[in-house]
Amino acid sequence: MGFFDILRGGNASAAEPRALEPATVEPTLSDAPAAAAPAPSPRAEVPAGTLFSGLDDPALLEFIRGDTTGGYSQGMRALRNMAVLRCVFLISESIGMLPCNLIERGEEKRVADEMEAHKRLKRKPNTWQTPSEFKGQMQLNALVHGNAYARVIWSLGRPLHLIPMESDRVKAELGDDWLMRYEYTRKDGVVIQLKQQEVFHLRDLSANGEVGLSRVKLAQEAITLARQAEMAAARIFAKGVMASGAIEVPQALSDIAYDRMRASLDETHAGAANAGNFMLLEEGAKASKWASTAAEAQHNEQRNLQIEEVARAFGVPRPLLMMDETAWGSGIEQLGIFFVQYGLQRWFTAWEEAAARTLLSEPEQDRFFYKFNERALLRGTLKDQGDYFAKALGAGGHGPWYTQDEVRELSDMPATNDPAAQKLRPPSGQKAPTNEPAQTP
Repeated sequence: MGFFDILRGGNASAAEPRALEPATVEPTLSDAPAAAAPAPSPRAEVPAGTLFSGLDDPALLEFIRGDTTGGYSQGMRALRNMAVLRCVFLISESIGMLPCNLIERGEEKRVADEMEAHKRLKRKPNTWQTPSEFKGQMQLNALVHGNAYARVIWSLGRPLHLIPMESDRVKAELGDDWLMRYEYTRKDGVVIQLKQQEVFHLRDLSANGEVGLSRVKLAQEAITLARQAEMAAARIFAKGVMASGAIEVPQALSDIAYDRMRASLDETHAGAANAGNFMLLEEGAKASKWASTAAEAQHNEQRNLQIEEVARAFGVPRPLLMMDETAWGSGIEQLGIFFVQYGLQRWFTAWEEAAARTLLSEPEQDRFFYKFNERALLRGTLKDQGDYFAKALGAGGHGPWYTQDEVRELSDMPATNDPAAQKLRPPSGQKAPTNEPAQTP
């Protein structure tokens, strides 16, 4: 039995990763009593059922080396970098807070709030999570691992629960019948076989169409370099010399002179309250101030470059990572629009299509579709909204495209129940058409 067979539980093949099980000692055939040999202690503790994708999986090397501090998976440890944490949280929280509605096709395009497929993503995905918590967790797994999985509990053809599953415990592959098959390894090591309709699968960009690519693994070198730059900065603060300068004396000071100068520095010149005070030096002492070195400046520049590399991997503009390089105002507003269009729109579409594929039957897909309300992120100031709604209602001679009740709905206000408020108004400056016959000359 090979070393990797022991890691996978003895009978698992090297080509198919299985759950990790502790190595055991085979019983001897001799009838004579013998002291049981102690079981070899594992070099690192990992959760039962952890899967390795292959011999080149970085998580396998970390397991062999015993680098499993903190109990996090290999992907989740990347969140210790503040740039990665900000990117992942920004995207996950944006997806989590936006409502996703099931819309019925047709002229009215009403919200099908009576259907269970709508309630799962809008109201109650399961018994312990809110919709924002569920969507945020799924989005986080998709960004870190490239895939997010949730088991769908069906009853009488209706989805009743969406149960999130840890991405590193799921193995997904395409079967011979052109349907996806999933193996979920529970924490106790039990493997559960699931069919395609039983798993809500949200995947990032995929190379084989079966599983998504992990952005954390693809950007591993950039994230590792950013992490090492943070560790270097931490070592400077922990062990580096932080003094601003030195006081040079031509000869050694006596104990009395040294104590008097030390007390003067601590009591008279230390702290913000004594800023600007002049020092009185004695016995030929000379003060010399230390300036920032070129190496320190390059270190700061390197850290900024790594933040840019991480932001590029996740499609987040640098100013949204709290980088002060753009003036607040119209520039930040345009960056917000850029983030929605190029950073979030791809995930809106992925969520809408994945939900329709799993939660709706083919006849229902012809009648209904999922839609995120991203307008909540694109709303400008009250003045900008007022100008837009005025034009939408026909101000300035523009052809109207919103009714009064539709504008109230976009502003989260109740409808007026006035028949006139449900019809398009004529552009300003034009009279409304009447039912009177045209006058003849």
